Amino acid sequence: MSDLFDFGERVGRYAVMGNPINHSKSPMIHTLFAQQTQQSIEYTAIHVDLGGFDQAVGNFKASGGKGLNVTVPFKEEAWALANERSDRAERAGAVNTLKFIDDKILGENTDGIGLVNDLTVNHGCDLKDKRILLLGAGGAARGVIAPIMEQQPAEFVIANRTPDRAVGLADHFSDLAQKSRCRIIGCGFPTLEGQQFDIVINATAASLKGEVPSLPNDLLNENAVCYDMMYGAKPTAFMAWATNHGASQVLDGLGMLVEQAAESFYIWRGVRPDTQSVISTIREGLNNT
Repeated sequence: MSDLFDFGERVGRYAVMGNPINHSKSPMIHTLFAQQTQQSIEYTAIHVDLGGFDQAVGNFKASGGKGLNVTVPFKEEAWALANERSDRAERAGAVNTLKFIDDKILGENTDGIGLVNDLTVNHGCDLKDKRILLLGAGGAARGVIAPIMEQQPAEFVIANRTPDRAVGLADHFSDLAQKSRCRIIGCGFPTLEGQQFDIVINATAASLKGEVPSLPNDLLNENAVCYDMMYGAKPTAFMAWATNHGASQVLDGLGMLVEQAAESFYIWRGVRPDTQSVISTIREGLNNT
């Protein structure tokens, strides 16, 4: 993607598209990034009706828009719409960041690098040579696998309520596992019985329902880290489970949200914002709600 980091345009309009979108923190995050880096941007949230994504993107681009963040349920449609994609986006089969340069629509997936940066930089978690468990085999899981594999864990297990989906996902990334000298396995939740992990990442939607996947009580190694991609004012059900089962660090996905946004901002503007201050601001706002 030779044009991905072409920063000739210094002032532009950006937005996040999704359905629903009212809850999105992206406008606040990118406004804080712009203030911090002295960039002049306009960033809005756009609700898109199902079936109307391509037209909405076309309208935004035609009106002078320079880039988009894309959230559920349009990440796969964004992948199909992009006529040039990064390796990360190609592997993920989903795009959460679009950049428009002339007639090109460049697609990237920053979710995985956002998760890795939050774990490794913000929380000091070394992923190399660790046994990592990823719960879930949907789009959220798929988008983070390649960047985690690049950290060279010893073993990567994907567990899902439907085992076939987890096995298929492991097969899809098997060549990357060979390059990283990492074993990758897909399985159902019952197969986790008797296994222990250093890092457990919840990519299921169970937390939205206040639920936790069926997990063994002895799943965590000593000093294990548990991470939920969801976040909120209160700990998620998975975070509560992790605390009750002795995890040394229990983390939510707010840092991932800000870090993936920072990567998008860099793609668009060529400037890397400081994420710590923005994470603190968003966290304070959550705690005061």
